[in-house]
Amino acid sequence: MSQETLKNRLYVIIFGTHTPAGKAFDIALIIAILSSLSVLVLESIPTVRASWSTELRYFEYGFTALFTIEYMLRLYCSPKPVAYAKSFYGVVDLLAILPTYLVLLFPSATFMGVIRLLRVMRIFRILKLVRYLQESNVLLRSLLMARRKILIFFSTVAILVTIFGALIYVIEGPEHGFTSIPKSIYWAIVTITTVGYGDLVPQTDFGKAIASLTMLMGYSILAVPTGIITAELSQEMNSHRQLVKCPNCSRSGHESDALYCKHCGSELADPDKRVVASDIKKAP
Repeated sequence: MSQETLKNRLYVIIFGTHTPAGKAFDIALIIAILSSLSVLVLESIPTVRASWSTELRYFEYGFTALFTIEYMLRLYCSPKPVAYAKSFYGVVDLLAILPTYLVLLFPSATFMGVIRLLRVMRIFRILKLVRYLQESNVLLRSLLMARRKILIFFSTVAILVTIFGALIYVIEGPEHGFTSIPKSIYWAIVTITTVGYGDLVPQTDFGKAIASLTMLMGYSILAVPTGIITAELSQEMNSHRQLVKCPNCSRSGHESDALYCKHCGSELADPDKRVVASDIKKAP
């Protein structure tokens, strides 16, 4: 088998999902990711770590080796390895394996505390699951389309919490726990998001009135991003339905997993092939 043929076969298996080998690879990778995350969760439990620390460490080394091989194979078979390495998922793949190597390369006691914190970055492996879920791509595209509206919304909220924080700082003052404007802004964020920890509470009547206004405004504000994302999601799903057309009557509006036309009853294209044709972009 020539090198180009091997690279092409690896590319179809690793980056594609429309072949049996590609589906098997994706399923095996998802199982490995979930298993590695289970090891991470178990390792955070003191009693389990005390009894099974050696075994958990070996599991971690094994998963790191597995994901390293996967990362190297992706670089090898990708038509544009540099583009893949710089892409979002390429960075995620690197972050998923990097912490373990940092522990091996820098075992110094001085830096061990920081390196152990970096090992929590293994949770980035769960982001690798997103690429194998077709519905997640619809949600990601919806968030991408709504990014400017969401940015404007968060900017408006940031201005509001700054104003309310400054007001409550002037009204209540340090004697009631509002010792600085940043701390007062923290109170405004907690209040406007309706969390209400209760560690800072206005004591004056005017301060309570400001707090009441902040809480009422919080309930109104929380509905805004939900409406924005819902509208973009609905538009994205409608656009997705337009891609599925009946070969008999040429009418669209079908769900992505529909088998038969809801207008004439004719059989539609295979859902797996349909997804490949319309949604899968060429991997880097």
